[in-house]
Amino acid sequence: MTLSPFDLLTFIVFIAAVVGISLYVSRKEKTEEDYFLAGRRLTWALIGFSLIASNISTEHFVGMAGRAFTRVGLAIASYEWMSAITLVIVAWWLLPKFLRVGIYTMPEYLEYRYDRATRTIMATYLMVGYIVALLATVLYSGARGLDGVFGFSDHLRERFGLESAAAGRWATIGGIWFIGIVAAIYTIYGGLKAVVWSDLIQGAALLLGGALCLFLGLKLLGGGELLEEGGVAGGSLLTGWQALRERALIVDAQTGEIINRLSVLRPWNDPEVPWLAVFVGGLWIPNLFYWGLNQFITQRALGAKSLAEGQRGIFLCCIFKLMIPFIIVIPGIIAFEVFGDAILQRAGGDVSKAGEQAYPYLITHIVPPFLRGVMLAALAGAVMSTFNSGVNSASTIFTIDIYKRYVNPHATPKRQVSIGRIATAVIAVFACLIAPLPGRFEGVFNYIQEIWGFISPGIVAAFLVGLVVKRAPAVAGRTALILGPILYACSRVPKWIMEGVYQFKLESGDGTTGVVRTLQDGTTQAVEGFAALYYRFCALAFLHHMAIVFIILVIVMVVLTAWRPRREPITYPTSRLDTHVPRSTYVLGVLICLLTVALYIIFR
Repeated sequence: MTLSPFDLLTFIVFIAAVVGISLYVSRKEKTEEDYFLAGRRLTWALIGFSLIASNISTEHFVGMAGRAFTRVGLAIASYEWMSAITLVIVAWWLLPKFLRVGIYTMPEYLEYRYDRATRTIMATYLMVGYIVALLATVLYSGARGLDGVFGFSDHLRERFGLESAAAGRWATIGGIWFIGIVAAIYTIYGGLKAVVWSDLIQGAALLLGGALCLFLGLKLLGGGELLEEGGVAGGSLLTGWQALRERALIVDAQTGEIINRLSVLRPWNDPEVPWLAVFVGGLWIPNLFYWGLNQFITQRALGAKSLAEGQRGIFLCCIFKLMIPFIIVIPGIIAFEVFGDAILQRAGGDVSKAGEQAYPYLITHIVPPFLRGVMLAALAGAVMSTFNSGVNSASTIFTIDIYKRYVNPHATPKRQVSIGRIATAVIAVFACLIAPLPGRFEGVFNYIQEIWGFISPGIVAAFLVGLVVKRAPAVAGRTALILGPILYACSRVPKWIMEGVYQFKLESGDGTTGVVRTLQDGTTQAVEGFAALYYRFCALAFLHHMAIVFIILVIVMVVLTAWRPRREPITYPTSRLDTHVPRSTYVLGVLICLLTVALYIIFR
């Protein structure tokens, strides 16, 4: 399927419109509050759309849909549905505390609670995490998505005679720099206001486009005819859904077990989404970090004109999070059912790479020509929304938590805006340079989740213990932040070494699972003793490791508090924002939680 000139025209017009509108609405940003927090004038609709657009990217359309394309199926939806309940907790408990203090950044709150060193450690972690985990992943997956849609690597092979690997590499690099440059242009100029307005446009287009893919995909499964120029004629939605349910049962090639790809629940020891981690374990750690303590996300809520507006914006985001699996995950499963062989062949038989191409391939084949360009532009816009949000948050942390705190404490508002723009440009360039890194991992979704695991348990422990245990001293907060990455590295890194260098793996047989090592001649050798035991521990799902690390850190902080409790009371500044909590906040939160539980019951 080739794209028509009309597809390319609508793609270019949509991107140009987003850039133009974003530059126009942010033309009067003069102070640091204007540039970094949009003057604290954001309303609930802008906050809600910006939260979801910043969150959704090709990490979802390429990464999450790709995991759905493989054995994981709908189980990956737990990352979205459990986020809704997490967001309710953020709206009820965390956001009121942050807005009453009037902070610009999340590390700033840690200085008020603990000390300046704790703030600096978190700021450094977030800066590195945004560049290495968030921005690199967004750029890489976005470039892969654009290549899957426009076929840049195919053109490079045909025109310049490059080998497949080289063509794919150069197509990815070109896509990375295209996304980075376009997104950086209006972010550098307009700050957070430019970001949220671009998010509003691109987020709306993305949600509508995803719903269209679900609609057409189900019609195709329900007896519809795939048109030559793109689109689906005929077909029944109900028949398509029934066909999807009937074909959802597959046999895992590795374990031989029967998996229902439309079930959201997996065994407690599942290597990717175990139910134990979802409901009572490790999934709460990245969720609380990402939605409540992560500058990249919370910056929108911190820019709210009042607490009530911020809470309503968060609840709007909750509704979108409950919808995401239907417009991203299920189309990934449909791509497997309808185009699985073709996508696998295009990816050279590599299941992981095929998963990354599943959603773009689906778009180019089932979306009609007059809408394909807009959908592709929205897909590219999703990448830019997440990228510009991450760059803006990283530059905010650098300017407020590092530059103003250590380099120039008396910097004028105009100087801070200038430094913020310079930092945005430098961070964007550096992110483009390291963006090919996620390609070395098995799927971009796994990459970003595992990398965040180095810092999220420590940050969550420092905040939660600090909020609950009033006498927790500064040394407890610093210890949690420093010890967290060390413990997580001890849990995850040995597995990478054992598998990459020594060829360890788990092998099933006769109802048991053992640890074996693949030798150079292709034979396997059983591994016993401590090495086998340690590998088994390291081979647990990373969500289990995050939970274990978090529990250890909390225990350490409680012990340090008992040994050296804080003597003086904590004093926080008070903002001028309206922090009144309307009664409807609690009603909406309860309804969202009940709706989430209902979805788990339906798709159990």
